[in-house]
Amino acid sequence: MEKAEKAEKAVNEGEHHEVRADAPAGPADGSDGVWSGSWVAERLGVGLAGDDRLTGLLGLALRRNPKRAHLLVSNVLGKHVPQSPSVVYGYGVELGRRVRDLLGDDEARRAVVLGYAETATGLGHSVADGLGLAPYLHSTRRPVAGLAPAGGFEESHSHATSHLLLPEDPALLTGDGPLVLVDDEFSTGNTVLNTVRDLHERYPRRRYVVVALVDMRSAADSGRLEEFAREIGARVDLVAAASGTVRLPEGVLEKGQELVARYESEGSSAGAAPSWPFAQCAPLNSGVAVEADPEANSPGARGTARPAPTGPHSDDNGTEPQATRIDLRWPLGLPDGGRHGFTPAHRERLEDALPAMARRLADALPAHARRVHVLGFEELMYAPLRLAHELERITGIEVRYSTTTRSPVLAVDDPGYAIRTRLRFPAHDDPADGPGERYAYNVAGAGFDAVVAVVDSAADTPRLHAPEGLLAQLAAHTPEVLLAVVPSYAPEAPHAHERPSMLPEPLRGPAFSSYAPEEVGWLLQDLSDVTLEAPTEEREEAIQSGGAHYAESLPVEYQPSEQYQELFHAALEDSAARIAQAAGVVTETVLAERAPRPVLVSLARAGTPVGILMRRWAQHRHGLDLPHYAVSIVRGRGIDANALRWLAEHHDPRDVVFVDGWTGKGAITRELAQALTEFEKSDGVTGFSPEIAVLADPGSCVRTYGTREDFLIPSACLNSTVSGLISRTVLRADLVGPHDFHGAKFYRELAGTDVSVAFLDAVSARFPEVADAACAQAEELLATDRSPTWEGWAAVERISEEYGIHDVNLVKPGVGETTRVMLRRVPWKVLARAGAGSDLDHVRLLAEQRGVPVEEVDGLPYTCVGLIHPKYTRGATGADGKAVTV
Repeated sequence: MEKAEKAEKAVNEGEHHEVRADAPAGPADGSDGVWSGSWVAERLGVGLAGDDRLTGLLGLALRRNPKRAHLLVSNVLGKHVPQSPSVVYGYGVELGRRVRDLLGDDEARRAVVLGYAETATGLGHSVADGLGLAPYLHSTRRPVAGLAPAGGFEESHSHATSHLLLPEDPALLTGDGPLVLVDDEFSTGNTVLNTVRDLHERYPRRRYVVVALVDMRSAADSGRLEEFAREIGARVDLVAAASGTVRLPEGVLEKGQELVARYESEGSSAGAAPSWPFAQCAPLNSGVAVEADPEANSPGARGTARPAPTGPHSDDNGTEPQATRIDLRWPLGLPDGGRHGFTPAHRERLEDALPAMARRLADALPAHARRVHVLGFEELMYAPLRLAHELERITGIEVRYSTTTRSPVLAVDDPGYAIRTRLRFPAHDDPADGPGERYAYNVAGAGFDAVVAVVDSAADTPRLHAPEGLLAQLAAHTPEVLLAVVPSYAPEAPHAHERPSMLPEPLRGPAFSSYAPEEVGWLLQDLSDVTLEAPTEEREEAIQSGGAHYAESLPVEYQPSEQYQELFHAALEDSAARIAQAAGVVTETVLAERAPRPVLVSLARAGTPVGILMRRWAQHRHGLDLPHYAVSIVRGRGIDANALRWLAEHHDPRDVVFVDGWTGKGAITRELAQALTEFEKSDGVTGFSPEIAVLADPGSCVRTYGTREDFLIPSACLNSTVSGLISRTVLRADLVGPHDFHGAKFYRELAGTDVSVAFLDAVSARFPEVADAACAQAEELLATDRSPTWEGWAAVERISEEYGIHDVNLVKPGVGETTRVMLRRVPWKVLARAGAGSDLDHVRLLAEQRGVPVEEVDGLPYTCVGLIHPKYTRGATGADGKAVTV
């Protein structure tokens, strides 16, 4: 049956289009070469017609449901059938890419992806990842006290029909961009019609895209979607991995119900599931259901898990916990899924944290484990999927993934049946519709060496740990059970941002930093007594392997040689007037365009000396005494939200001007914009501008700058000894709580080599001689188009590919960033613009000390570019084939 229409077809005022996505390589037909739908097909006459790939994607089972006897069981969804997480994730991502191709990037940026609970929550997330540009929301059956639904709809054939839409930001549903609806399969299309009908009445849109793994609608049902598109005057596209129809003979519902009743009755006395591996599982000739006995502790059990020594839960009789608890260190404030919305910024934070979390899972697994199952929980599908996918990527272990479910399905241990075994256990998350049974399919008897159960904290209740609970059921069928709990994310009540302020006053010198107290207030906490330093090589290996975030530790402070210190002072003498003029230009621009009495907020720590210079210029030229603070911003983690709260309580956010030293490729510029958008949504505070004022903008990433030339700024030559003896900022969950500022250290012991104030004094002493030129240059800039071109970002992407690095984070453009690479990271090589002069003297000296080649390049848009050693390990080799030295 051919249903895909590749040519666009207008239908009166509405349009309906169907596109089939090419599916990634998936599984073959059912185990033992038998299609896992043949058992049902033979007994009920149910069949599939359509694409050849359908029998590889789908099996058949029977369920207790008065509306539909058969169940299409997906082999690639990760719900009922354990599957490789790369296959599960790959299908969703590929569908998302197809949607992006269909929409184009401009429309994709305006889109919202909506997935269906519970089965398609993870699929919808994966589609949003493939789309790449759009936020994600999924429907839910878990209401939140005090949060009014923004919509809802009914799923007529489901065992649990009512869906709620509970976005934290109602704007997710109020835009006019395309709405992308994702479900695992279309049987009749009723759910999609109900959803669009409800939402279109409230928030009309011009375009909808419907996405599914398989489209199994009849010709009549397909016609209803076309008619509906005409009715609402909108375009409706359909994207599916495969399409076909289900052949249902007369009386199939009644026959199916009789079959379920008979086999469940015969299976009611069945013992525990067999202990042999699933791939070798011999069929029970009787065909009865194979179900784990909640009371069983029989020879069929493969073993029990180690008890969790620190697990907080036990059952009412004091029974020991049945699982080893793993602390994932889930990022603070990151939603556990799309129940209340999941933005591209959230996705970036998750991507950044995944390697370290998966490594913690891997480290907790028993040494002998070669076949591991990651079991998600009902609507919590995406977080376990991504953890499983990353675990699969970083280890040589065979990883499988599926989730628990509300859906009751008959289990029959036959290779031609999709649901071979079933675990039953009580609901353990206090569901709104009351207690009931929950299920995990095809896990018992599958021969897993370990099962990692991933639940959210709302489901980490005594019932989870009870003798008849999920963990005990799993422990009867695998030697090791591990438990990872993801914090349940719930939006704060609208008044939550009015929390009482418990934030401390800013830290100031001389107690914290060598700067005078009026020069800067640090919105940080003092971690000077904590050991945070790690050798450069260890940090690099941990950062690149995903074992740690760069903000969780500090590099050992570089101690400059006498020759290097002489270089610094010579560079300062040569460039002081140039820096003074740039400081004057950027300050005059801010005073003219941004605010007459701005509140300067430096991004610690590179921005702090520049913020002080701007403050001194305003005082020298205009007699202004501007407030100046330093706050932490961390790539991949955002700006310190508590610092923003403090600023909003003490100043008008509209007066705040964020200050940094220089731009490279613009990563921090983007980070700040995303972080402020999230902060506005979470706290309801408006007015903070994402525009950054910088001394130098060689990457053309901002509008407010002193110069766009890439030259040596001496404050980039050193670390803390030119930055008030303050370390770079630290963000680590065990040190920084939800109501704390980010941390930093004050290196008092380095006072003997501190040049922080000397640098500022040398530059500000040149203010009088450059004042007229700076004001004239600022006036000229204010009259020109200063829109960012982002040419630096384009150059970095090009260099990343040309040099085979394939990671823009390892390419550091500009003199300042290259210097940082030499001082803090493991450098691979330095690219220098042909003919670059004294601006690179200090870089050449550092390169010589570290054995790093300097390669001259024609046409380089920066004076130099530092390349961090790609795929670094402590056994890595440098460009010359020798071991990297430090």
